[in-house]
Amino acid sequence: MLKRALRHSRRLSLTTLLTGMVTLVILLTSSILLLGSYESKKESLTETTLRLNYVNADRMSRTMDSVFESMRNSLKYNAGRLSNIKAMVPEDVNESLDLMRSSSNFFNSITVVESGGLVRNVSPASLGTTGKHVTSSNSKEALALRKPYISSPYLTANTKRLIVFLSQPIFSSAGTYLGLLSGTIYLQENNILSEIFDNGQVADTGAYYYIVDSEGHLVYHPDKQLIGKDVSSNKAVRQLMLKKSGNMPVRNTQGIDMLAGYSSVPANGWGIVVVSPVSQIHHELIGHIRILIGYSSLPFIVLLLGVILLVRKFTRPFVYLADVVSRMGKETIKMQDSQKYWSREAYLLTDGVKLALTNIQQQTDQLTHEASTDVLTGLMNRRSLEHTIHQWMDSGLPFSVVMLDVDKFKLVNDTYGHQVGDEVLKHVVRVIVASLRPDDVCYRYGGEEFVILLARTMPTEAFSVGERIRRAVEHSQAPSAGTLTVSQGIAHYPTHASDLEGLLEKADQALYLAKSSGRNRTVVAE
Repeated sequence: MLKRALRHSRRLSLTTLLTGMVTLVILLTSSILLLGSYESKKESLTETTLRLNYVNADRMSRTMDSVFESMRNSLKYNAGRLSNIKAMVPEDVNESLDLMRSSSNFFNSITVVESGGLVRNVSPASLGTTGKHVTSSNSKEALALRKPYISSPYLTANTKRLIVFLSQPIFSSAGTYLGLLSGTIYLQENNILSEIFDNGQVADTGAYYYIVDSEGHLVYHPDKQLIGKDVSSNKAVRQLMLKKSGNMPVRNTQGIDMLAGYSSVPANGWGIVVVSPVSQIHHELIGHIRILIGYSSLPFIVLLLGVILLVRKFTRPFVYLADVVSRMGKETIKMQDSQKYWSREAYLLTDGVKLALTNIQQQTDQLTHEASTDVLTGLMNRRSLEHTIHQWMDSGLPFSVVMLDVDKFKLVNDTYGHQVGDEVLKHVVRVIVASLRPDDVCYRYGGEEFVILLARTMPTEAFSVGERIRRAVEHSQAPSAGTLTVSQGIAHYPTHASDLEGLLEKADQALYLAKSSGRNRTVVAE
């Protein structure tokens, strides 16, 4: 009797069993909802952050564009006033430069350089470069060009400052080249860029922005030690060097993943990049999940207690529900009509489980479909191909494999771009499918390669099918690319191989032979 009592004590009661199963269902459903909410929120936050960063970068680039146009116009106007500089005394020129620097606040210093490279005037005079010749390659290049010029960042020989300068040529009224008027920005000190943009840095979120010149050097950064550094390896900076604007995920010089919006500045060829750390999105997502869990905890506890109380009175419907839950995820389940229960609680709970089951099955079906289907062409993918071949081999079904490759497809991508390339692949798939017999199946094997399975088909029949497909593709007109050709290799099971790897290798070897023999042909494996 004692042993029997011990055996019974180890068994779960109906109440405990049903409570555990219903709890599991709720947890599974909640987990799926939380995961879906997490991914959806993550995608939304990422897209929003990228979009906002681009909007901010674009707004700032327009501001900088306007500022640099004003800086250019200021230099141009004052260069015109200096057209008779030969007749002006140095004191008057210095006074004019001081007035230009203090009134606009565009430049940290302003210099007049004669055509021979001699510094004639400088503001402020404390720089001490008056009477000296310019030595930097940038200054010499600006003098030689005799056109408006923007330098790359460089370290001055006299003051050891990291600078960039804008210059405007000075011509006399007779058209004689007299030299240039240049305005200098001290990159690692207070300047026009820091005055305009410093108040926009968002330190608490980790977001910040920086400015690069046309060659990928930093001309503004919240960390002044980085100013002047070459960051042209950054993907966003490379786009700016091509005068493009947009947004993308990037990795900064410290190896931190960021979300970047970038915009090119037409006036000077520079670019502005606004970045936010991906980790900040993760923090927001964690907070979002915590809020969801906080809101759902109380309903979950209330529901659990209600289930425990109801199980004692309504045994039969809950036994049925426990059986449903135990089979959930293992097979297709059709729920009984909840109208048959006279108990309102059993009716509501049955409907709740039915809803959860429907959601799980829909998501499972969707995931299964996505895992076995190629997104671009709608064909089944390589995983489905291998699964089908294994099934046919296990059943002893003889069949042929046609491995098809679009000839010179890389040339299509290189010539017309990947978007046209995708349309060409879709076109090829339509031609292939239209040329197949009812029982033939086409799979996307990878890139521009496709595999066709021909059940109960010998190599000679497979060759005829392959030739029909090849001719159909050759006589069709692909979007933008015009005439296309394909090469095909054929292998037969079990004639050429008795296992999946060997069969596909034989077909691939035949395809290689078709390619190397001039393309646009079908070859059966030896």
